[in-house]
Amino acid sequence: MTGDTDTDKTRTIKIISGDITTLDVDAIVNAANEALLPGGGVCGAIHRAAGPELAHACRALAPCPTGHARITPGFGLKAKHVIHTVGPVWHGGNQGEADLLASCYRNSILLALENKLASVAFPAISTGIFGYPEDQAAKIALSTIRDLTGELPRMPQIYLCCFSPSARQHLETACNQFR
Repeated sequence: MTGDTDTDKTRTIKIISGDITTLDVDAIVNAANEALLPGGGVCGAIHRAAGPELAHACRALAPCPTGHARITPGFGLKAKHVIHTVGPVWHGGNQGEADLLASCYRNSILLALENKLASVAFPAISTGIFGYPEDQAAKIALSTIRDLTGELPRMPQIYLCCFSPSARQHLETACNQFR
């Protein structure tokens, strides 16, 4: 992890740069497809790093509707678990995409708490091949996590893991708008 940035006084949210598949956390979040099959982007990278056991475990949990989340062991990853969530495909923003993306973050965090996980790392869900604009996705991620922080008695440590400089830039910009 490089370039940690705390986003609030409670240290619940940290923006980091790096490869999510290398993180030593309780869970990493997979930006999955509904069939939970190995794909491209972060999904493919997670499946490759975890090994073939991950695909086998995912088959038993599929399908996963958009906005929902499922959990598996991490297998060959440093992370103990993988939380799979299916983000929305961007269709211009008028088909409920924002609510579905917020549900991805909310349901992943609730699943982490249900499984007593202390730390969770998220990629920029839906911003790759699903085409969600990075700036809007960053605002939704941060606002959803902050809303949950106010609603829930406890929260896991959240890492927002940026693979690209642009993803980090959008998260930091959104973070500054919430201060």
